[in-house]
Amino acid sequence: MSKALEDIHSSDSLGEKAAIFRSGKANASGFSSPALIPLRAPFLAPHAQHSRTTTLHKGDRRSREGEETLASPVPNPFPELFNSTVSSLVSECLLPWTKSSSTQVIKVYNEDNTSRAVEVPSDITARDICQLFVLKNHYIDDHSWTLFEQLSHLGIERTIEDHEAVMEVQSGWGMDSDSRLCFRKNYAKYEFFKKPLDFFPEHMVSISSETNGIMNHSQLIQTFLNSSTCPEIHGYLHAKEQGRKSWKRFYFVLRRSGLYFSNKGTSKEPRHLQFMAEFSDSDVYTLLSDRKLHGAPTDYGFCVKPNKSNSPRDLKLLCADDEQTRTCWVTAIRLFKYGMQLYQNFLQPHQKQKSSPMRSISENSLVAMDFSGQTSRVIENPSEALSVAVEEGLSWRRKSCHRLSSHGSPSSSHSLMAGIALHLAQPWFHSKLSREEAHRLISQQGLIDGVFLLRDSQSNPKTFVLSLCHMQRIKHFQILPVEDEGEQFYSLDEGHTRFSDLLQLVEFYQLNRGVLPCKLRHHCARITL
Repeated sequence: MSKALEDIHSSDSLGEKAAIFRSGKANASGFSSPALIPLRAPFLAPHAQHSRTTTLHKGDRRSREGEETLASPVPNPFPELFNSTVSSLVSECLLPWTKSSSTQVIKVYNEDNTSRAVEVPSDITARDICQLFVLKNHYIDDHSWTLFEQLSHLGIERTIEDHEAVMEVQSGWGMDSDSRLCFRKNYAKYEFFKKPLDFFPEHMVSISSETNGIMNHSQLIQTFLNSSTCPEIHGYLHAKEQGRKSWKRFYFVLRRSGLYFSNKGTSKEPRHLQFMAEFSDSDVYTLLSDRKLHGAPTDYGFCVKPNKSNSPRDLKLLCADDEQTRTCWVTAIRLFKYGMQLYQNFLQPHQKQKSSPMRSISENSLVAMDFSGQTSRVIENPSEALSVAVEEGLSWRRKSCHRLSSHGSPSSSHSLMAGIALHLAQPWFHSKLSREEAHRLISQQGLIDGVFLLRDSQSNPKTFVLSLCHMQRIKHFQILPVEDEGEQFYSLDEGHTRFSDLLQLVEFYQLNRGVLPCKLRHHCARITL
């Protein structure tokens, strides 16, 4: 093998390339053998090091005068096969920047406007970038991480689908445009596959007569994914007139062929439907500053933008009357544009989990142990192991809260400080967050049932607020402090259900709905790249 490597490095073309790279005039893309860029002197076996000589051949004096070569005592009988094999082997051992596959540097932002630049292959997808940041930052991969395209100069943004090539998305940006990639959670990205009836109200959807107007979850999704069916989304929207600041209300119809509006009431006759946009070369975006930037009549705007245009004049601006209506239109446009590809994106993470379970062999071999006695023992009863784990959790909580045993009771100030120390470290707690900022953060991370966060109350400094999304609306519940016999508690129902700290409160309502409209399912967290 050492002799073969010696033959490889004795090639004239490689010697020329090494000389060029040492002179600083190298361009890797100009070589026909792109991977062979020597990083150091070639490895030679001890017995072959003395065979390195400088020779001049008479027949090659005119073409190779003064060139240094390596003499190979044994010729290679299979040069084509061997050279190609070793070339690929050497290529894998070189640094990434020496390979011929083109890479580019991209900058990704998060919620707090900080950014991180990474070097990625030119064919990387949005899912790959999300996986990269999840691994690098040790986040929990719950399949909700999403890459967004944000065009600040137009005041719009959209979800980049998991299968999309990020470099193709960036190629449509103008040189002087304020465009960026944003990385954050989006719990609503594929929620419509789980609960389609929540996303598509019955009064807005028309399906084929074969189903007799009765829709269930599976039929509704199949209707959108099956290219042979012709579902329709219809309803009133506000549209901004071209070249004007005024908005008008029209009856719109969304079909596979495109988006239309009726110039005569709610008529769907072909002579009354006017074509507005199609989606093969366009994408749907949501508006970031509906009223301020675009003068929209409501805060639920969206638009259709051609891929090759960054001019505000080419935007088809629309506005719905409520969040559920906007979500229905935007989701239907995504389904019509990508179809079965979206469903494959939704299934892919779950299929990977089945093929490669998250728990490793070492984790599966873990057992519960009891060290309370003089000798340790393995706890084989699952119920006993669970009770021991619960008891250890309660013991840790008591120690962390500095609570005393039954011989005494802590002061209310100690209990209050212990509770503060616990919830400040939780990802769902956002201390000085206003009502408007909480609304924006929850909206960004997906308006589905159970998305929540806790924050300080702006009106009453001694209380806290639970902000919770239910039925695509955000509601705020005040958490009041309750004092009983010198101890501090927290309650959502005027003291009927009490909790010693906010961590207990959140854990309870994650398992029980109680006085809330739904359980706490997904917490909003601001991440740092």
